Amino acid sequence: MAENISCSIDFKKLKEKKLENEKKYNYTYDENLAEYFAASVGAKPRGRETESELDENGAFVRQANYFIEPITKEQAEKYKYRVYWSPGCNWSNRPVIAKEILGLDDVITDYKVSHTPSKYGWGFPEEKDFKDPITGVYFLSQFYLNADKDYTGRATTPTLVNTDLKVAANNDYHRLTNHIEVAFRGLQPKDAPDLYPVKYRKEIDELNDWLFPHVNNGHYRQAFTSNPLVYEESQKDFHAALEKLDKRLETNRFLFGDYITDSDIRAYVSLVKWETDFYVNVGPQIKRIREYKNIWGYIKDLYQIPAFKNHTNLPKEGNLNLGVFNRYLDRLAKSNWDEFFKVDDSRKKLSADPDNVYLKHPEGETVEDYIKPISVSKWNNKDPKVRGDWNFQLSVDPSINPLKGLLKNN
Repeated sequence: MAENISCSIDFKKLKEKKLENEKKYNYTYDENLAEYFAASVGAKPRGRETESELDENGAFVRQANYFIEPITKEQAEKYKYRVYWSPGCNWSNRPVIAKEILGLDDVITDYKVSHTPSKYGWGFPEEKDFKDPITGVYFLSQFYLNADKDYTGRATTPTLVNTDLKVAANNDYHRLTNHIEVAFRGLQPKDAPDLYPVKYRKEIDELNDWLFPHVNNGHYRQAFTSNPLVYEESQKDFHAALEKLDKRLETNRFLFGDYITDSDIRAYVSLVKWETDFYVNVGPQIKRIREYKNIWGYIKDLYQIPAFKNHTNLPKEGNLNLGVFNRYLDRLAKSNWDEFFKVDDSRKKLSADPDNVYLKHPEGETVEDYIKPISVSKWNNKDPKVRGDWNFQLSVDPSINPLKGLLKNN
């Protein structure tokens, strides 16, 4: 994922924990020590998006995910898995939201990685001996090299790791939540919600693949470009997409109607970050998120749900200096966030089942019925020309819910 421009991290808390660790173990984690660790395990420097992922026009074309093989039911049952993620990065928290909703927190654990003081990217600077306490690695990238010694791309968050084998199992944020929903179905409670109904996966996948370039990656397309014309194009595309979502949400409580689906997790994590973080970092914007009436009501509605609220990374107190001028986000950290996201019952009125937000699995559906092949995202195509073509078209206009009235709890 992106570097500091895309992440809002409680740096004061991390610094305090790091200093406490260094004092306790009597050595400082600096670039030289990181170099020593890297040499001892064969870690490679993490590339920078703004150096290796801009095309000839200065447009950001994100690397394709490398570990995209699905997790099988047998693997899910045999091995222990952990999600390595960063709270500040816009889609890193999608799998942890999904696994909490599905009652999988005891089945799939998670760990919040941090940036190391070096060119080696994500690691464990707050832990004893600066290692992952579960696997003993120094850097997230070690899981990638353990899985494929010839891997040359960036180690990204989120990454699903097989902690028994100490290998990256999947870093495909396009489909990772789907793999958690499907492969781990047999390990979910019997009454776990259905975020990815078999009958409607085509429509969900299609909307998810539209959300990626226009909304989820909308921040990075603007933040990383070095071309003002590309910035303007990306900005207009982002806000055109928001207009369509706002129209869709005018008559739908959630993106596909009365119940939360996998698509709502994807939309929420990006939209809430735009309102509380991204828009002050990226550059001039046409509107703030809360100026889109229906999107803003939708965000506040989802924030009331524990799994969403628990993994919404908001500015925290503690970074104010003693001067007169402080960053907007540092001043905003004094906010009462529950009051900021206070909601009325207007969104509920859009639903035929207002007291329930989750879809139940169909009566009689078996685990085997649910475990069907998951589609491959276009955005993992190895050709950067394909990944750089943002003109992804849906079967129906994204302002229209093609499943209106079809998601029902019987």
